Order: sequence, then structure tokens, then C-alpha cells
Amino acid sequence: MLIESAGDEITIENSFDQHLLTPAYLANPYPYYHRLRREAPVFWSEAMGAWLLTRYRDAEAALHDPRLISGTRIAAAVRQLPETVQPEMHALQDHISTWMGFIDPPDHTRLRALVSSAFTPRMIRNLRPRIQAIVDELLDRVQADGQMDLIADFAFPLPAIVIAEMLGLPPGDREQFKEWSNDVMAFLGTGRPRVDVAKRAQQGVYALKGYLRGIFRQRRQSPRDDLISALLIVEEEGDRLSEEEMFGMCVFLLVAGHETTLALIGNGLLALLRNPDQRRQLQEDPTLMEKAVEEFLRYDSPIQHQTRVAGEDFELEGCWIRQGQRVLPMLGAANRDPAQFESPDRLDVSRQPNPHLAFGYGIHFCLGAPLARLEGQIAVETILHRMPALELMNEPLSWRVHTSMRNPERLPVTF
Repeated sequence: MLIESAGDEITIENSFDQHLLTPAYLANPYPYYHRLRREAPVFWSEAMGAWLLTRYRDAEAALHDPRLISGTRIAAAVRQLPETVQPEMHALQDHISTWMGFIDPPDHTRLRALVSSAFTPRMIRNLRPRIQAIVDELLDRVQADGQMDLIADFAFPLPAIVIAEMLGLPPGDREQFKEWSNDVMAFLGTGRPRVDVAKRAQQGVYALKGYLRGIFRQRRQSPRDDLISALLIVEEEGDRLSEEEMFGMCVFLLVAGHETTLALIGNGLLALLRNPDQRRQLQEDPTLMEKAVEEFLRYDSPIQHQTRVAGEDFELEGCWIRQGQRVLPMLGAANRDPAQFESPDRLDVSRQPNPHLAFGYGIHFCLGAPLARLEGQIAVETILHRMPALELMNEPLSWRVHTSMRNPERLPVTF
């Protein structure tokens, strides 16, 4: 692993750790990933408190390596807080540890089977007309203005409305659950966890559980045609979700159901605005839309890294990874690896094949991937059709301060 460079060049540690979450890094992390991949593809980051894997082959292997586990990663994050604070964080740790993405087999296998029986491909297909109607309603609201914020006016409300309706949550509550989920997600993406962020996340957990407890009570008394009602009654070989698992599953679906799709739509539209040749190609040939959405996912991945914890000591590329240390497969870096993708820094809406890792890999592959793809395809196709003269109003943009979730905070456009 490179520790120092010659002459005036900065060290890998300086080029990554000292720039992590700076405006320059948030605006474009990919040059930092490229340098890590060339010079230290298995890199210990003090700022992240984890090993970073930036090559495609290493990231893909890590996502299904039985030595790297998911079930202890929240405990590993809490252990990075001061010892005096750790006992206060049991509620946060216990809650996030029930999320399906943070559980290992056999519990993960059981939960995924239970949820999959309610979250079916047929349900997703049947959502197409409703998603199209929501897209049109959102664009109708701003059409006469000639301008909008693509994030606040479109990329956020679309998936938030869809997942809220699927779960059966009142539409007027989405701003509130966005605030709570942002607090929880912040804990998972600030590098080494901070005490203030952890405490806000725990308050968000308390608020979400209190909110959902009332919804569960209503659905038990009067079931509806929604996902919460289905989860409350779904059974698989005599098994069912406990109430704690229900809380974890609903919060996980609520957060994952809008965060990643928001980023997919926002990042994808920004990529087209910055690459007018690819935008013209897509407008002239809408049959490329499915390939284009896959390329948006690869080119500027909504989730930049996943997290695992080493279940045992092992060696990788001359680096000893110790039991209990966090390991981060850097999806954003892997999806720009020139060993896997030709001209990886070029947006190509007709790219084929495109084996990106944006939705993960292995047993934790994103359950909601078909829904995110469908929402992305409908959203981008409709905007390009209804607003063919879409233009970015100003740069530089302000980006979300997060190590994993990547999207601009605002995206002002005229049309």
C-alpha cells in the first residue's frame, strides 16, 4: 500500500481522508476513487474507520464473501463512539440491526421470504399506471412556472408518494418521515460515527416507531389493501414477522424506498443535462430508456458503498483485515473501474453489457430494484417528452453530505 508519494504529491491518506466530505469530494469523488484503485486498492481509511475496496473484482467478491458479514456492522459502528456514550445507543443499535439489509442468514433468508411474498413482481407491474399518474401530477404543478427544483419538486416526492401509498401511510406525513429517515441515514454515512449524529438518529428511531405503532394498531383493527396490512398477516411455513421485525422492515422499506430512487432520478437527469449528446440520443430513441437507467445507476451510483464486518482475520492484497474491522465495497468506484467497463467515465445510454453493482450483489441484492428501475424509467422518459428544453439553471451544485448516499441537494432547472 502506498504511504507516501514523491516530491510535492500528497499521500493517499491526504488525498482521500483529508478531502472526504469536502465540497470538492462531494461534487466529484471519482478522481479520488481512481487514484485509490491505482495505488491502494485495499486501503485503510482513518476517516471512515474501515477498509475501502475500490476495484470491481474485490467489491463484487466482498459482497458475497462468507467471511464478511452484515449482522454486526451496526454494533461495529457504535463501538467507534466514545465508550461513555455507547451504552446510550442500544435502542439505535437494536433497531437498525432488525433491518433486512443488516441481517445474516438464516434470519435474513426467513425475513426476505416473508417480505417477498407481499412485495411481488406482479405488484410492481400493477403500479405502472399509478406511477405515471403521480409523475404527471407533479409536472402539472410546475409546468406553467417554467422552472423547478428537480429534487424538491420531483425526484423526492415521486418515490416518497409511491412507497407511502404502498405501505398505506397518509400522504401528508411524507415530509415528517423524510426528516426522521434523514436523521437515521446520517448515522450510516458520516465516516466515523459522531455522537451528535448518533443521538439524532436514535431520536429519529423513537419517533418512527411511535408513528408506526399507531399505524399498526389501525391496520390490525381494519386491514386495507396495502403493504403494512399484508406484512401483518403474511405467513410462510407458519412463521410471521414479530412486531420488532415489523418496525425494522417498515422503516427499512420507507428509507430505502425513497432515498435510492430520489438519487437515481436526480443523478440521472443531471448526467443527461451535462451530456447533451446522450440526452439527444435518448430523446431520439426512447427504446434505449431501460439501458439508460442502468447506465445512470453505474455512472453516478445512488449508493456509493456498502458495509460489511470481517468475521475472521484474513489477508487481501497484502493487507491484513482483522476480525471486527469494517470493510466497505465501494460501489461507486467499482462501477467506474476501467478493468470492467470501457471508458468508465463516459456516460453511454446504450452501454451493453452493463454489469454494475449499484443494487449490490448476492443475498443482499436490493429487493426494491424492479420498483426503482420502473420509477426511474417513467420519470426520465416523461420529463424528456414533456420538457424537451430542460436546462440547468446554475452551478456549482450543493451535494448531500454523506459517504454512501449520493445526490445533489437541489437541482434548479428551467424548461
